[in-house]
Amino acid sequence: MTRTIVLIIAFSLCVSAASAKDEKSIQKLRDALVALAPDVDPGEAELLSVTAHTASRDLAREYGLVWCPVFQNVLIHMGKRQRGFCGHYTRDIGERLKALKLKTLVLHWGSAYAGTLDENNGLVVTARNQSFEDGIVLDGWRRAGRLFWCRLKEDSQYDSGQGARWRATHHGSDGVTAWKEEPLYTAWLQDYKGGWEWQPAAR
Repeated sequence: MTRTIVLIIAFSLCVSAASAKDEKSIQKLRDALVALAPDVDPGEAELLSVTAHTASRDLAREYGLVWCPVFQNVLIHMGKRQRGFCGHYTRDIGERLKALKLKTLVLHWGSAYAGTLDENNGLVVTARNQSFEDGIVLDGWRRAGRLFWCRLKEDSQYDSGQGARWRATHHGSDGVTAWKEEPLYTAWLQDYKGGWEWQPAAR
């Protein structure tokens, strides 16, 4: 009962801060999270969705984000901006979601094309005892602070399988995902006791 009341109060505070443009996306992400498994708490799913959307918008303002995330990366390399890489979004949104101490949803850190110029980092949310590949990707960087999300297997931008371009335009069957779990960073996301801290290097 107490947990439900706390979730409702926290949700109410977050809703007022969320952009009206995000309302539809917030509701759809909440529904997608609930659909992950029968035991996902709808209140927890809604709180996660609102928090992720709000954090992404807040961080774009905090980072001084410009209209294009790739150009933001250039500005960071030039020393004109301090933060705003995909890894910064993943870490900072992840820190806010980690603070929720989720019970029915699990946070993971994912990377696509790690170690290359095309590398992207994002959060992946699953239900308890669900595989990483069955989760939902949350990416604050890709749309310059407007939270992008989708089922990991349906992320056409990071589909590395044969026929990826066709699937991206025709919404066909799932391909081969480029997303892989980063175990060390996932361990940090799941450490709710705060017994150790991890400060990632920006990639």
